[in-house]
Amino acid sequence: QVQLVESGGGLVQAGGSLRLSCTVSRSIFRAIFAINAMGWYRQGPGKQRELVAGITVGGSTNYADSVKGRFTISRDNAKNMVYLQMNSLKPEDTAVYYCNFLDSAHGGTRNRQDNWGQGTQVTVSS
Repeated sequence: QVQLVESGGGLVQAGGSLRLSCTVSRSIFRAIFAINAMGWYRQGPGKQRELVAGITVGGSTNYADSVKGRFTISRDNAKNMVYLQMNSLKPEDTAVYYCNFLDSAHGGTRNRQDNWGQGTQVTVSS
């Protein structure tokens, strides 16, 4: 398992913005991180986990319809970081957000995803 660490969540009013970050916790896994597509997922209260955005090694991106035009996923391979810029946040965006290797159903090529970690909580008040 590759240890992925999320950060940047918090409490924000509707219409506000947050930027989430994801990186590897150990340098030994940096090469694995750099050669795989990554994704941001979220799980809201009483809901199933869903893919929010994905990004390939080359920088191609895909987004869930619910966040198109509001969220932007990006990566900095030199820093081993993946980001999710979230603008115009809505109460329905409230969820725990996780990063992981992009699942194969959405184009990921890694044989298996990492174990799901603690994630980072995003709460949007109305």
